[in-house]
Amino acid sequence: MQPDGLDRDRLPQHVAVIMDGNGRWARQRGLPRVEGHRHGEEAVREIVQACGELGIPYLTLYTFSAENWRRSEEEVQGLLYLIETVARRRIRELHEQGVRVQVLGRLHELPPSLRDELERDMALTRHNRRLQLNLALNYGGRAEIVDAVRRLAERVRRGELAPGEIDERAIASELYDPSLPDPDLLIRTGGEMRVSNFLLWEIAYSEIWVTPTLWPDFTRAELLRALADY
Repeated sequence: MQPDGLDRDRLPQHVAVIMDGNGRWARQRGLPRVEGHRHGEEAVREIVQACGELGIPYLTLYTFSAENWRRSEEEVQGLLYLIETVARRRIRELHEQGVRVQVLGRLHELPPSLRDELERDMALTRHNRRLQLNLALNYGGRAEIVDAVRRLAERVRRGELAPGEIDERAIASELYDPSLPDPDLLIRTGGEMRVSNFLLWEIAYSEIWVTPTLWPDFTRAELLRALADY
């Protein structure tokens, strides 16, 4: 047992987080919604560092959902610009911490400058092993399954796979990152009791921990509470 009260042998190997509440946090303070996202970035930094220190090997953050495109153009552009700016500013720090950056989602649909930045970040950190940070960007759980099924259908068309050979393992092999283990723990901030189209295939057996705390106010201490409950 460590000083923080956690048994390192019982920690989850993969933690996934729905970072909800940025907009409400900003609204409560009379600020534009994008300010909530900016303050949420500090919470991301704190939780990434904490997971690395705790020895949790995989962390997946719901960064930009496919549904986010439906928000106002001002908010969408502000959020995408923020993601690109933060990626460029923080990547050296993440690299020095031994963090490997991966992206889950339809990367090809993102703006070219953001896509190029993310591809550089993934290339730079590809050999790091302390923590794999997965950014779910332009991501939807249903879309991931659709994309997997399309790839399987193409394999069937080419004669590489028989329809009767399609099973859970075959579908899992065509997900965005087939090597990624399923989340052991899904954390949702902001108090809403739903999964919001996040990792629908992968969270079939995940424990779910919901807190009313809005994402910009989420701290290492609250992460430790979630891990203690796991």
